[in-house]
Amino acid sequence: MVRAPTYDEKGMKRGAWSKEEDDKLRAYILRYGHWNWTQLPKFAGLSRSGKSCRLRWMNYLRPDIKHGNYTKEEEDTIIKTRQQHGNKWALIAAKLPGRTDNEIKNYWHTHLKKKIDKKTDSADQEHEETSQSDQAERQEINLAASTSSSDHHRHAVGSPVNSLCEDISTRDFWTQPFVSDSENDYYSLSSDSCYEYTIDIFDPVMQELQAFDVDFSS
Repeated sequence: MVRAPTYDEKGMKRGAWSKEEDDKLRAYILRYGHWNWTQLPKFAGLSRSGKSCRLRWMNYLRPDIKHGNYTKEEEDTIIKTRQQHGNKWALIAAKLPGRTDNEIKNYWHTHLKKKIDKKTDSADQEHEETSQSDQAERQEINLAASTSSSDHHRHAVGSPVNSLCEDISTRDFWTQPFVSDSENDYYSLSSDSCYEYTIDIFDPVMQELQAFDVDFSS
């Protein structure tokens, strides 16, 4: 809905321009030019200020004004030039023939700025997700390294026991001399003496069993 025009204390009309006003201003300038913006409205039959007529002509009614949607190339030019020079709309407009500085400024604030902010938010979110993924991957690597180090440590601690078991299983452990200890002395018993001692104990027992006709052949 178009806002209804208002009038200031000098009787000058303010607000939206009508088609009739546009036609009057265009026809006068095309015929006589814009020789004096302060006097022009009176001669053109307009109840408008000179500033209002100038802005209307420069931003909307000029024949070389380019209307319609902005192209991808125009948007890229606006973004790139603004990154280099800031909000110098007249400088940006000089790089876009047919586009006015006021129109470019309005287009920036209503369209391009929102588009860039959305892309920035998306890039920041993607960067955050990538950082979280990298951090999780590093934690997994550290955990794997810690587990491997712990296994190596347990293996190293158990190795003397393994070595002892290997010594017992590979060496002729049971044929080594037995060592008997007492409160006062230590002495060695050879395997032969152990064998003789065992025979001396079991021989009388065997003889007694044979006396009872116990058959040991079965």
